[in-house]
Amino acid sequence: MQFNLEIDRNHHMIRAYGPGTVTVTIPQDAADPAPAALDAIGPESTRLRQEILTRSAIITPTRLLRDWAPQTFAELNAAHMAILVELAPEIVLLGSGNSLLWPAATILAPLAAAGIGYEVMNTAAACRTYNILMGDGRRVAAALLMI
Repeated sequence: MQFNLEIDRNHHMIRAYGPGTVTVTIPQDAADPAPAALDAIGPESTRLRQEILTRSAIITPTRLLRDWAPQTFAELNAAHMAILVELAPEIVLLGSGNSLLWPAATILAPLAAAGIGYEVMNTAAACRTYNILMGDGRRVAAALLMI
């Protein structure tokens, strides 16, 4: 699904998602050495750097952690949540893949212990919700397993 949102050149936004991919905008001022494509649609003033992710990732307004270790829901464990605690978001959106799968309480325990709110949903819903919360200025982290 392709999003048509307001342009935010200062934060990571999710532009599109589909089976096996999530397209993320890269902030203008990011000193990120990773390859990023230029979105050449429209006038130059609306062009954005973007990257197509094909592996699980963590996205925050200011950080993009590529190749997050769990590639499937079955691989998810509490150590993967500890990485999110280090980012200190106020809320974590856990995208569990193509369908909603709820992890065991022991997996989510690091978030609860740190007082970080969380929502578990399928990855498509997590992508949409991330953009809304990020646009509202919330400290949100989307931890996304691929669809």
